[in-house]
Amino acid sequence: MDVIEMMKRLGVFHYLLLITGSLAAITGLIFASILTGLPSPEQLTGRQTAPSTLILDRHGRLLYEVIDPQGGKHTPIPLPAVPRACRQAVIATEDNRFYEHPGFDVWAIARAAWQDLRERRIVSGGSTITQQVARNLLLSPAERRRRTLTRKLREAWLAWRLTRRYSKDEILAIYLNQSYFGHFAHGIEAAAQSYFGKSAAELDLAECAMLAGMLQSPSLYNPLEHPKAAAARQRVVLGLMVKDGYITPEEAKLAATEPLHFAATPFPIEAPHFVMYVQGLLEQTLGAERLREGGLRIYTSLDLNLQHIAEDVVRRKLEQIKEDENAPPGLRVDSAALVALDPHTGEVLAMVGSPDYFDARINGAVNGALALRQPGSAIKPITYAVAFDPKLAAQAGRKVYTPATMVADVRTVFPTREGDPYVPLNYDLEFHGPVLLREALASSLNIPAVKVLQHIGVDALITQATRMGITTLTHSDHFGLALTLGGGEVRLLELTTAYAAFANGGHRVDPVPILRVEDMHGHVIYNGSPGIGDEVLSPQVAYLITDILSDDEARMLGFGADSVLRLSRPAAVKTGTTTDWRDNWTVGYTPDLVTGVWVGNPDNEPMIGVSGVTGAAPIWHDFMELALRGHPAQPFRRPDGLVDVEICADSGLLPADLCPRRRRETFIAGTEPTKLDDTHRRIAIDVRTGRRAGPDTPPEDIAYRTFWVLPAELREWAEQHGIPQPPPDRTAEEEVTGQRIARALRPTPATPLRIVSPDPGATYRINPALPRDAQQLEVAAQAGDGYQPAEITLLVDGHPIGHGNGVMARAWWPLTPGQHTIQALGVDESGRQLRSPPIAITVIGGAN
Repeated sequence: MDVIEMMKRLGVFHYLLLITGSLAAITGLIFASILTGLPSPEQLTGRQTAPSTLILDRHGRLLYEVIDPQGGKHTPIPLPAVPRACRQAVIATEDNRFYEHPGFDVWAIARAAWQDLRERRIVSGGSTITQQVARNLLLSPAERRRRTLTRKLREAWLAWRLTRRYSKDEILAIYLNQSYFGHFAHGIEAAAQSYFGKSAAELDLAECAMLAGMLQSPSLYNPLEHPKAAAARQRVVLGLMVKDGYITPEEAKLAATEPLHFAATPFPIEAPHFVMYVQGLLEQTLGAERLREGGLRIYTSLDLNLQHIAEDVVRRKLEQIKEDENAPPGLRVDSAALVALDPHTGEVLAMVGSPDYFDARINGAVNGALALRQPGSAIKPITYAVAFDPKLAAQAGRKVYTPATMVADVRTVFPTREGDPYVPLNYDLEFHGPVLLREALASSLNIPAVKVLQHIGVDALITQATRMGITTLTHSDHFGLALTLGGGEVRLLELTTAYAAFANGGHRVDPVPILRVEDMHGHVIYNGSPGIGDEVLSPQVAYLITDILSDDEARMLGFGADSVLRLSRPAAVKTGTTTDWRDNWTVGYTPDLVTGVWVGNPDNEPMIGVSGVTGAAPIWHDFMELALRGHPAQPFRRPDGLVDVEICADSGLLPADLCPRRRRETFIAGTEPTKLDDTHRRIAIDVRTGRRAGPDTPPEDIAYRTFWVLPAELREWAEQHGIPQPPPDRTAEEEVTGQRIARALRPTPATPLRIVSPDPGATYRINPALPRDAQQLEVAAQAGDGYQPAEITLLVDGHPIGHGNGVMARAWWPLTPGQHTIQALGVDESGRQLRSPPIAITVIGGAN
């Protein structure tokens, strides 16, 4: 090799060496600039105290002082005092390679980077437990809020240095003692006290998994406010523990189904459920990091005077229910919730989530104002509001209903999507025959409400409820006609704000719990959003609903006169009770205050015999009277576009001469009746035959009688209630006679008889705790219009079980396990056989 070639090679070598050195130097300078100013790991235990945060009511009165928000309720404990299940749950959820990596996990960072690139935004952090410790305790508040690559690198470097300075167990102990679990609880000991009212050492697997799941988002997975989301997150944590081999699938299943009891160790606080609700909202709005810095003055909408009234009334009335000497056996009523707000602003004036936040026996820390529960009949006004709206009716191509629309409150079988019969019953288990919708809504009759929902459609109800602020009725395919009787789930807070739209003339209201937030220098850093929104009901429809719900006379059928629903001032109110006694409600309002009350048991056990009018209504009544004491009574404002018309109170039509009962009714202009009442008729009767008089009837044998003529679906009800119906006119009789002759010459039609009880496809279960001879089923058949059978025979599986004469036959059949066919046979006056279509039912035998 010659000298020139060697020089060339040495030149290239030096050139490459120069480039490599330069790149290393540049990289070093970059990293030096990135890592400059980082604190020493030794500073981990030295933390400055942050200024207090004050949560205040609307008048500046203290609700809760967060002393040192970075610590909050903070009681450090050594790692051995933390149950093994809690340590394993946290590691499996937050950093499953915690004991393997040097403080940062290259694979986790790569996975997070890929997810961020794919979504074109930061969706995953990839931070290890050690990185979270470094970020939360060593980086400044401003830097903690940045989501940048530079912060990530500084965080990873600090994590590596922490791993060299502290053992893994020491880092895990620091993490468990400083992590934020919501409800101002920093550290697992404070979290155990805040959510379960016990020390961390007493936590079991189910409780550990619940707390570990909250670390990702304490506000979203708070079991006291979002129990379903928290339970779903708990199942995720248990699944990760199974995956990492900490527990078996059987242990995970048992933990997931374990009932948890929530309470907190007592500490000084006013309106605790409301304060924790506000804290969760602030965490979502300002971020947990800003709350950590402290120094905030949070002015809420709460009126502490009204809050104290609400708390006192809830506790006092619950005790009265429990001490009632006439209470049914098995009565258990543990909890109640109340929400009061301004219907014109949405400002939350009072919120009671339970009678005692700190009582573990009743799951007192659970906020009943935010829990999902079935509303019973309290949802009905929204159904009727859709039916009364002329614009919505025109858009849907259906008839508009009015408060004077007559419906038949009789036993009715409604079809369902699954093909099973749906037969709703009224609360009093009675059928009231022809009723107008004013009385039907005010008295909370169930059958008319289902008929109204069938008329407008389930989708229309869900759409209207959503527009009024109810967010939980989102999937129409999950609901059927029972939705108007409370078949869905709602939150008391949202249902109360929905009623605010009735009170304010039709505008949506969103709850406003926070008025403003100031920093320690008095600068406003957050202003609450206006609670009043777009018009979601016409003022006329809102007034009609208000007028009905404030009509003490219209609700006499369901509640009697001068019930607990009546206040000393104009007020509209609606109750609700679920069929199994698990929930009861009362939501009502004056022009300036809307209040909702829920009564029930947090564990969803039935109360037995406690309805909306006996449970929630007394709380609502007393709170409203006390809250409005000293305020002048205000009438509800009546908008333009309404007319008052005299109607026949039996039919809802314009009164004719024979109408015996008349009253005034309010209508949206253009929807008032134009037809004269024709249900009351004066008919000439031949006293010799009892039939209608004809041209050949002697005058001395004619008597005039007035009949209330009801449609065919009310014929049986009229017969049961002694309301005579007129005989068919002679022309009709001649037509019927001709039809009978014609039927004798051709095959009998398919529906001269029909089974009216039981319902087709119904399923019955034999109760082993009851005597078998007490478990019988009514079998009944009815003749079709125009048929007068001489005899009807009822058959079960082809065997006669009973006979009847005329248009109706009934018999009782003892329940027998198996599938059965029921049919009716009859003979008409011409001797022709009549046969009903057969129906099938199923009887399931009870197991001892």
